[in-house]
Amino acid sequence: MKIRISPANTIVWLLLLTAPFWLPWIGGYTALASRVLVFALAAMGLNLLLGHTGGLSFGHAAYFGLGAYGTGLLLKLATHNTLLAVLGGTVLGGLAALVIGPLMVRRRGIYFAMVTIAIGQMVYFVAVRWNSFTGGEDGLTGFSRHPIHLGSLTIPIQGDSFYYFVLVFFAIGAAVVAQVLRSPLGRTFTAVRQNEQRLRFLGVSIERYIWASFAISGLVVALAGSMEALLNNFTSPQDLNWTLSGDFVIMCVLGGMRSYWGPLIGSIIFVVVQDYLSSITVNWMTFIGLLFVVIVLVFPQGILGFIRRKASA
Repeated sequence: MKIRISPANTIVWLLLLTAPFWLPWIGGYTALASRVLVFALAAMGLNLLLGHTGGLSFGHAAYFGLGAYGTGLLLKLATHNTLLAVLGGTVLGGLAALVIGPLMVRRRGIYFAMVTIAIGQMVYFVAVRWNSFTGGEDGLTGFSRHPIHLGSLTIPIQGDSFYYFVLVFFAIGAAVVAQVLRSPLGRTFTAVRQNEQRLRFLGVSIERYIWASFAISGLVVALAGSMEALLNNFTSPQDLNWTLSGDFVIMCVLGGMRSYWGPLIGSIIFVVVQDYLSSITVNWMTFIGLLFVVIVLVFPQGILGFIRRKASA
């Protein structure tokens, strides 16, 4: 498949690759940039289901949290190999989405969203109650990321190095989403969103494609959760809570659900505004809510959707 390199993609990747050099000039820091990438990856994964397939999920934090817990537990109990722990956490979250998917695809609209919340909260309460294994409400501690050993080469993953570590996995997740969207499978996802009834008349198994979208989406979100565990060297039931799923939805809407880079733009706005407001007021969520309302009213297609519409006008 031919890969198209657009000027916009080139600019985005250049900015991401050079972020540790220019961030200090605008008052930023690499830990914040790493958090942006983690949430952007999670939002891109969710957007495959939400923006491109048309399934609203408020339960994707379950797969995010499973990725985080899987990585943390492997590092704590089984291995000091960071890459192996990332793989294990991602597979755990992805398998959960694959297994749970058939329960979701039987419903549409608000019922689909409500079922995702119910399943997600079941996972959340298991983490809260299983205190001896997950740490309960106090969260999972006692693990940390370890340097990567490649033969005689040792790569530390602290500070700027960790940012590039996250960026590598962000690129992998973004590439997976891009390849899916370019493929016939991704075009079928779009067709499901646009006209499900017509596809049924053509004999297409709608449920199978929504299941595929749900599973791939959960896998990418689980990878983001694994990065979150390594970013904080800690994870808690809050990484499984439906409110975090709501944050992912907000990021997709802010940036533009029909745009590939929309979730990245949304995560930048959300994380940066949250970081700034939380440092000056305890009521920062109120301002986040107001910002969300304003953007939905003024830019109903998100920031990138608005820019694209103005450019084509």
